[in-house]
This record gives sequence, C-alpha cells and structure tokens, in this order.
Amino acid sequence: MKRILLSFLLIALVGPLSARKKTYTALSPNQKLELTVALDSGVRLSLTHEGTRVLCPSTIAMKLANGLVLGGRKAQVSNVKRRRVVDTIQTHFYKKNTVNECYNEMTLNFDRKYSLIFRIYDDGMAYRFNTKLKGDLIVENETMDLHFEKDYLTYGSHSSLDEAEPGKVMLEETPDTPMPSLNQQYFNNFETIYSIKKLTEQNDKHLFLLPFLVRLDQGKSLCITEVDLEDYPGMYLLSNTQKTNLQANFPPYPKTIKQGGHNALQLIVTDREDYIAKTKGTRSFPWRAFIVTEKDTQLADNDFVYRLAEPSRLGDVSWVRPGKVAWDWWNDWNIYGVDFRAGINNETYMYYIDFAAEHHIEYVILDEGWATNLKADMLDVIPEIDLNMLVDYAKTKKVGIILWAGYYAFERNLEQVVKQYAEMGVKGFKVDFINRDDQLAVDFVYRAATMCAKYKMLLDLHGMYKPTGLNRTYPNVINFEAVYGLEQLKFNVADIVSNEVNLPFIRMVAGSFDYTQGAMQNATKANFRMVYSEPMSQGTRCHQLGMYIVYESPLNMLCDNPSNYEEEKACTEFIAKVPTVWDETKVLAGQLNAYIVTARRKDDKWYIGGLNNWEARTVRLDLSVLGDLHQVELFRDGLNADRSARDYKQETLTLGADKTLTVKMYPGGGFAAYAK
Repeated sequence: MKRILLSFLLIALVGPLSARKKTYTALSPNQKLELTVALDSGVRLSLTHEGTRVLCPSTIAMKLANGLVLGGRKAQVSNVKRRRVVDTIQTHFYKKNTVNECYNEMTLNFDRKYSLIFRIYDDGMAYRFNTKLKGDLIVENETMDLHFEKDYLTYGSHSSLDEAEPGKVMLEETPDTPMPSLNQQYFNNFETIYSIKKLTEQNDKHLFLLPFLVRLDQGKSLCITEVDLEDYPGMYLLSNTQKTNLQANFPPYPKTIKQGGHNALQLIVTDREDYIAKTKGTRSFPWRAFIVTEKDTQLADNDFVYRLAEPSRLGDVSWVRPGKVAWDWWNDWNIYGVDFRAGINNETYMYYIDFAAEHHIEYVILDEGWATNLKADMLDVIPEIDLNMLVDYAKTKKVGIILWAGYYAFERNLEQVVKQYAEMGVKGFKVDFINRDDQLAVDFVYRAATMCAKYKMLLDLHGMYKPTGLNRTYPNVINFEAVYGLEQLKFNVADIVSNEVNLPFIRMVAGSFDYTQGAMQNATKANFRMVYSEPMSQGTRCHQLGMYIVYESPLNMLCDNPSNYEEEKACTEFIAKVPTVWDETKVLAGQLNAYIVTARRKDDKWYIGGLNNWEARTVRLDLSVLGDLHQVELFRDGLNADRSARDYKQETLTLGADKTLTVKMYPGGGFAAYAK
C-alpha cells in the first residue's frame, strides 16, 4: 500500500532526568485531548478532553508466567521517545479512498525489556505493550481497570450463550434469566442487542463485547475497542455494580478441544489453561483504543481502527472484487412462479444466478446445505448439487460463486479446500460458526486470511468477533458479522429497529458488517411476527433501502428471494446500483438511539441514506456540502407507511437554490436517495 508521508518529526528524550521522572504527559495535535501517565504503584493513565475527564486514573499492566509484571509496582522508565506523524493512507475497499492521520506518539521504555507506546489523535488515544524478551513468553493475564468520574450511561452488547451450549441465546435479561459462567460466555455468537444502562446498572455477570460506548458530559462519548488483534485473545469488559469502572477480561488459552456444536461444525473448548496467551517474546501486542468524540456524527464516520491497523500484507489486490450477493438462506430458498421444486438444488441456484446476472449483482452464495450434513467435510457435496456445472454456468453470466463453510470443515483441510475450489473457479468463502475469540480462534482467522489470499479468494467471516483492522491488513477479508442482524428476526421478536439505528454509532466504529438487509416483506411494530420461511423485517421498506447506504459493507447481501425482488422492480434496481465501497463519506445528521443520515460518494455520484427509530421525525438536510447538486431521485416512506410498512413513494426532485432536502421518516422508517 502506498503511504504518502507529509511530515515526520522524531524527538528522543533520554538521560537521567527522564529516568527520574514519575509523570508523563502528551497532547493531541489540536491540544484538546491530554493524556497523563503516572508511575504510582504501577502504571496509571488518565485522559481529559477540554476539561471533561474521560478516564480517571486507571491501572494497566500485563503479568507474565515468569513473574515479570509489565507496568508493575517496580516499573522504572529508562527513557522516553516522542514523535509526531502526519500521514495519508491510501485505502482498499473502504468508506473513503484516503484516510488522513495525525498523531503524537510517546513511548515509555522500561529497562530494555518492554515498552508502552501511546498514540494521541484529535479523536482519541491508544496504547499497546511492546516486549523485547528472548524466546517465548506466556501471558497469565492483562489488566486494564478503567475508572470514570460519574455513573455514566453506557451502551453494551453482551456475550450470549451459543446454541451449542445448554440453554438458549440470551437477548434481553429478565429476573428469571439464568446466568451462565464466564467460561460458558466465552463460547458465543457475538450477536446481541445493546443494553442501555448506567455503569453500575449493567449486569456485572455479563461479558460485554467491544466496541463499548460510554456517554460523557457535554454531548461527548467514549468508544472503547481494540485493534491489531493478532496471536492474542480478544478482550471483553466487566462492569461493577458497586463502582463506576470497567475491567478487561480475556478468554483463557484452550487446553482441550472437541468437535461438536452446530452440525458438528464447531470446535468446543472443554477445558482451559490458567493463562491467556503463549506467544513470541519479542512482539507488539494489540492496541487498546479509546475513541473520544464531541458529537454523535463523529462516531458514525470514524477512521480510528483503520488508522491503527497493520498495513496491507498483500501486494496486488486487483483481484479482490467487492459487490453484492444474492443470498439464499434468509429467504429459505423460497422462490415461486417456477416450474421446478425450489430448494438446495441445481435448478434453484441457476435461477439465483440468472437473477444476479439480470441485475448486475456480482455474486451468488451457496449457504449451508450444499455439503453433506454432519460430516464436516467441504469436499463431500450433496447429490442434488453439481458445483462444477454451477460455477461454469455462473461464469458465462459473469457472476461469481461464494461457498458457505462451517468453521471446523474449513479448518481441518484448509489448504486442500481453498486450493481445490479456487481451481474450480469459486471466488470465496463465507466461514461461519467460529464463535470464539481465544488465541487459537484468532490464529485461525489469520491463517484463513493468509491461505485465501494465496489462492486469490475472498473471505467473509461469520459467527465471528468484531473486526479489529484485519480488513486493512488482509484486504481480501471483505466483511465481518459480529452484529445482531436481520437474520435474527426469523427466530426472535426483540426491538431490532432501535438497534439498527445504534449500530452506525457503536458497532460500525470497529469496521464493516454483514447485516444481510434487503427485506421486501416489511412490518410495523404492531404487525411484526416471526416467520421462518417467508420472513419479514421490522420497520418500513425505505428503512431497508437506507441500510445499503448507511451501513458499511463491501460484500453486501440481498437477503430476500429473487421472486420477491422481481415483484419490486424499482427497489431492486436501486439496491443493485448502490456501490459497496466509496470515495468519500459524510454523516449529514444523526443522534444516537434516534436516527442517522449518511451521504457517500462514488466517483461523481452521491447516495444518501437515512434510518429512523420508532419515533416519526422530519429532517432538513443541507446538500450544498456535497457540491453542486441539482436533482435527487428519492425513495421515502409513503403516507401510509405507519400502517403498511411496505408503502413508499419514489419521486424525482429538483433542488432549489438553497440545496436543501426535507424528508419525513415514519416510525421505523427511513429513506434512500441518489443525487446528481
């Protein structure tokens, strides 16, 4: 990846004075954010933003099995190095074609054995441990004990029981909800809605997933996540009902593992070690990221994770082709008006391929069912499917085939599977049911990304922890799940509309997600019901259309069946033409837990999408910030969308001299627009 270095300043402060110093400070480039690191019975950091205390003194440390505590009570700084970096990053398959970064960096070196690196941007701070030890090391645990000045409101998505464990997935806790152990919670699908409560009111028995959001004073927010998670377990947070603090928690290293879970496609940890990682003695550990914003729209357009991520390890990425996917599983292969029996068979997939070709949709996915059930063998294809024929047929139509893969079936014969299907002409894999983020699971993700890159294959990760910058490091990793998505409505009746509005402000801070939107059967809050084979969405049709613009998703599903899309030509044509990667992004308006309006540009064309919660509202948008636009093709909620959620109005509007656009969004509503 080409990096344009605008300016670079390195200042090394060494000597006896720095060694005796006990407090170290660093400012963001705009001097609004101040970091203080104090050696006070260990390493404690504090963070303030223009008078707002973001973090009160908070302890950070890492304990090794050999007894060494990084950042412990005896820690002494031998020297300090500082530098300022201004840089421009050329991106791959992202929401903008360039990312500007400017930060001040402070490195505290401790006795030549390890260091702490702090980066302070205008919109946040990050730190990481760096070790310089011989041989290998074992990390017993890592401490990050975050303290807050007040009992702030928080937004946390918690770990849930996976279906492979006894009990059901926990969506919303009740007084009768049985609490699983932490060990049970380490095996989860990373898909729950946000619990919106004060710090001390969050359930202290839950493991909270990242990103985790804390609402500060004066409209500011703190979003906590991690970046560059490699050869290390993922981080969770635990709340405290007695104190206003959050503590890091990590899944211990697996000791014994057995095959099991969903259709015998998972690896279940049956026992764990008393440490969290074993790794190289000389290495950089994951970034602990603290994103600080002054208004909600800055959360929804944030590049913090991309900036911190390891640069691309691939050379030529011209073969990586983002796009849209005709998807089969959500609609239960339930096409109609055809002269064959629909299902997992050649005729059905040829129909999907024809549909994709007609609408210039890049891919068709063969989701679960094309390989023989309960065998965990991706080379054992069911008799009803002729993969060679389907791949060849799709090629004549300029459509690519992506194969769904259960985790263990993919893992056990990794290179053989990837090589064989790459040679056949398959374009990528959707790997599902990983459902862990201990060190071994994280290692698998990197091995899968590397192997798929070797054979020029895309990788879409489901049943997966949140993204941590892997899409920058391996641009062929084209999408992630780690979201309570539309597919859940086949099984559950939770309030998904409110969650959908919050996702751009919280989950999307970590990176793109595969939400699998595009439902053509839409329901109001009162009319919604669970239907497995003919599922519906909550909220309006235009709410669904708006997701294709608001949500970041380089590989973007059309979840409904081709027959329904053929009945809805206007919506289908609009969905098909919306790009999935962008040159520029602007969040025009929005408020957490309420609504969002996002504009994205590809070449000289702007697309604008809006999502609303269950409260009707009218937004007045100034489009002059997007350039000299004159006309808008608009899909908006119809006059009866509060009664029939499928009601919408398509119209073409000429903008006036003031370049404003006024749109009413109904309860659970939204809009989508194309401007030129």
